[in-house]
Amino acid sequence: MNNQSSAVNSTRQATASPTLLGHPRGLVILFFTEMWERFSYYGMRGLLILYLTQHFLFSDERSNIMYGAYNALVYVMTIIGGTLADKYLGSRKAVTFGAILLVLGHFGMAFEGSGSRQLMHYQGQDYQLTLDGRGGDAHQIVVSSKGVSRLKFNEGATTMLIEDPASAGLPASIAVNDYSVRVETDGFYQNVMYLSLALIIAGVGFLKANISTIVGSLYGFGDHRRDSGFTIFYMGINLGAFLSSILCGYLGIAFGWKYGFGLAGIGMLLGLATFLKYQHWLEGKAEPPDPARLREIVFGFITVEMLCYLSGLGIIVVSMLLIMNAHLVDENYVGLLGIFILVILIGFSLVKYKGEERSRMLAGIYFILAQIPFWALFEQAGSSLNLFTDRLVDRSLLGMAVPAPVFQSLNSMYIILFAPLLAWLWIVLAKHKLNPPAAVKFAVGVAMAGLGFLALVAGMKVSGTTGMTGVGFIFLIYGIHTIGELMVSPVGLSTVTKLAPASVAGMMMGAWFLYTGLADYLAGVIAKTTGAETIGGQLVDVAAAKANYITVYSQVGYISLGVAAVMLLIAPFVRRFMHGAD
Repeated sequence: MNNQSSAVNSTRQATASPTLLGHPRGLVILFFTEMWERFSYYGMRGLLILYLTQHFLFSDERSNIMYGAYNALVYVMTIIGGTLADKYLGSRKAVTFGAILLVLGHFGMAFEGSGSRQLMHYQGQDYQLTLDGRGGDAHQIVVSSKGVSRLKFNEGATTMLIEDPASAGLPASIAVNDYSVRVETDGFYQNVMYLSLALIIAGVGFLKANISTIVGSLYGFGDHRRDSGFTIFYMGINLGAFLSSILCGYLGIAFGWKYGFGLAGIGMLLGLATFLKYQHWLEGKAEPPDPARLREIVFGFITVEMLCYLSGLGIIVVSMLLIMNAHLVDENYVGLLGIFILVILIGFSLVKYKGEERSRMLAGIYFILAQIPFWALFEQAGSSLNLFTDRLVDRSLLGMAVPAPVFQSLNSMYIILFAPLLAWLWIVLAKHKLNPPAAVKFAVGVAMAGLGFLALVAGMKVSGTTGMTGVGFIFLIYGIHTIGELMVSPVGLSTVTKLAPASVAGMMMGAWFLYTGLADYLAGVIAKTTGAETIGGQLVDVAAAKANYITVYSQVGYISLGVAAVMLLIAPFVRRFMHGAD
């Protein structure tokens, strides 16, 4: 039977199953499960960088690299979850186990403890330097046995200025060379945070790649609904992210970190309940490849299935150690890991497959790599861009100061608005044979990432050396990046599932998320270069911090445009390797 006949039969079988709005009804259960999972993930993500800098008083550099390492591990571990699902567990069991770990991790983040204290030692006495609240609107204060006073720094940050010296029992100005600062940390709750992040990493490792693989399994090869289905699925992701960025972001800043993180945990619990109740809608498409193998005894009473779950504990231990020591990890090692995995993927495709299958898999590897420059810039949203919005943007809207994490909902809001339009557009263009190739869409997406930062740089320059950047430029950068994201993420997910041989679909999807993770680590390295000196998590020298942002964001913007131009030039060659799977 030729490929065209196989595609027709696959499409007929897919459309014969029960549908909702023209798509397999299994898409609905996956839509809502992923919606709640992303609710929890993005709710926690929006608060994390501020939590690290203001609650545990990590430096900007350490917080950004730790945030990047966390995001990287979240995706890198999906290759383990994807492979175990392919070989043993099946996607349904892997998703369920991952969801349970995520519930534990997100609720663990709600145990914040007392965090850290920043103490200034001046003339033989200790004074606490802290904030009178959370978020960018909190003021730096000094606390002594006599009372409290706000403080600020002169231009150049050479002198600390005390607004109410009498209340604090301090002089009106203190040269920065005349005092020292140390940080005391509640070690127990810091370790609780590390463990909670590790649980989330392991949970996403088992859930993320496999739930996307299930979406792909709902559609036969050649089914033109696939891109539309993935775009709808992606809209569900962003509906959860939109709601959580607003609700968790507001609760965390206005009432306390534990309330924002706790709500994220409730969202994940709802996602687990949804998947357990309606998983029969998947119609057996996510079951273990060999159920009998799962019951085999490996040693003692340990079965193959139990060993798969125990591997999750291994991921938790390794992830916790790496998160704790993220600032000590040399980025060169991460780069070598990426090269090592690439060699394995190419070697596997050359040895295992021939002809069109080999060519398609090599094309799939290209798309897995081509996402890196986009995510390295896009993922500034939760780290350096989040801190920038918190500290250097006029966040006033409708007479109130909006917490910085809430602005991360803009990306999701734009996706909800634009995703249905693009899903419709791809179908219409395909009918007229005008749908741009996936490789072209990728190039455009990378270019949009760079243009977004160049637009923000223009906004920074308009506001002057120390002025607050207009909030409209935050709306603008998220809008530009969202269009780019829709050119990369749903298209990439769809393309990889089309190009990957069925026997390694989970592994290829795991590789997609692994390189997403490496891009996220690169995002942390970029974000680290934007770091500035802080007291209580707030800037000491505004002018210097702003100038540094302009330099870094300009550089990455222009580099991104150059990379996009190269990708556009090679797009026709990539399409040939796809052999009609575009």
